[in-house]
Amino acid sequence: MPKGKLIIFSAPSGSGKTTIVKHLLSKDLNLAFSISATSRPPRINEKDGVDYYFLDHDTFKTRVQNGEFLEWEEVYSGTCYGTLKSEVERLMNAGKNVVFDLDVVGGVNVKKLYGHEALSLFIQPPSVEELRKRLINRNTDSPEVIEKRVAKATQELLYAKEFDHIIINDVLENAYRATEQLVSHFIQQK
Repeated sequence: MPKGKLIIFSAPSGSGKTTIVKHLLSKDLNLAFSISATSRPPRINEKDGVDYYFLDHDTFKTRVQNGEFLEWEEVYSGTCYGTLKSEVERLMNAGKNVVFDLDVVGGVNVKKLYGHEALSLFIQPPSVEELRKRLINRNTDSPEVIEKRVAKATQELLYAKEFDHIIINDVLENAYRATEQLVSHFIQQK
């Protein structure tokens, strides 16, 4: 059985990345989602082993020291996210094309590790102001957290040029279509 390929999605928080990834996973493309680990507590409706592997901060750091992560980042002070090597290897060896939902630094790092075996896609909001509106409408964070996310997003947008393709998510249906075409073409390449 041939090994699967890697499809990396990165974007500032609120760009619509998760919505696009969920849509893509519903298509018949032999995709499997790489569940990230995080040291933050679950949000309402998030489940361990489904949305993330929720680890306490000490356990997360121990697993980092043991070399168990493909990539990891302390995205906010005390809040880490990372990709467990075992998760990726399990899916690739099963012949699945592995979909990653990573912060921009993690996305760049995984692309560097895998080169042509990975397709990296940056989902970009139409503007920073639209991003702020989306975060407010999501109704999951305080105004202070939203402003932290907007400030971080401004920095993350600088990484867009390091990805294979940039998809501007202004009209969701167009973003879906562009993403499906890019991923389908990549998977079919030998």
